[in-house]
Amino acid sequence: MTFTLFPDTRAALAADALTGLSVGDALGAQFFVPGHSLDVPPDPPWPWTDDTEEACCLVAALTAGDDPEFDRDHFADLLGQHFEPYRGYGPGAVVMLRQIREGTPWPIAAAAAFDGQGSAGNGAAMRAAPLGAWHADSLAHAAAQGARAAEVTHAHLEGIAGAVAVTVAAAVAAAARLEGQPVDLLGAVLAHTPQSRVRDGLRAATTISSATAAAYELGNGTRAMAQDSVPLAIWVAARHLDDYPAAVQACIAAGGDMDTTAAMAGGIVAAHTGIAGIPAEWIQAREPLPKWVAASPEA
Repeated sequence: MTFTLFPDTRAALAADALTGLSVGDALGAQFFVPGHSLDVPPDPPWPWTDDTEEACCLVAALTAGDDPEFDRDHFADLLGQHFEPYRGYGPGAVVMLRQIREGTPWPIAAAAAFDGQGSAGNGAAMRAAPLGAWHADSLAHAAAQGARAAEVTHAHLEGIAGAVAVTVAAAVAAAARLEGQPVDLLGAVLAHTPQSRVRDGLRAATTISSATAAAYELGNGTRAMAQDSVPLAIWVAARHLDDYPAAVQACIAAGGDMDTTAAMAGGIVAAHTGIAGIPAEWIQAREPLPKWVAASPEA
């Protein structure tokens, strides 16, 4: 990267990614109710889910101080303080976040998940796009901070790799916006994602040309695992980097964990298009973000 980001610019890029993430999340979640059509947006309001709640905690941690290292203790405190189980958290996440809320140190809570294996779920990836946009000036730093942020709740390699991939993808997207240059999104993400099944999926994604094949070959998040959702979301973002509505609609059309894949792809694409790329009526339909997170640009 050939530019330097000032704090206000970092915050603005992260806020754009948060808006894209939250709108994709909220719209995708509406399609778990039968009868909705991609041709006509569902009636508002569109409540957001745990994807957005955790991303808001991440942005609040980022904007709380000027420490170049992500404050994981503060982030864990925010996750424990603000999580609302009815937002769609999985059972494992509810147990972990309740433990953190009650005082269990996050390294212990994260390591104990899933009988000591740690979580390989897509929870760390679903919230990661704002962190990548924040670090658009260094892909290596974005990858490192993506891993550090993931480890607060995900001790499994796959969960961490998924978060790194989405963080780097958002950093690449934001950097391309600032530099005005075309970008090989998948190639850049592959270069910074650790060896894992997530990376295997990203490599397979480079040879796929149709949305149907992408959902079939890469997975659509049905298992809520990083390896069966992150590759599809990044493939969608790479194919629709200039078209936010098309990216979100492609995730919804793929089925599966639609709110989460749309959150990941939406956050990455919004880091590139800015808030102007998101239909204003979609932002208005989405449930307002919580007051405790730094003001987003649509406010």
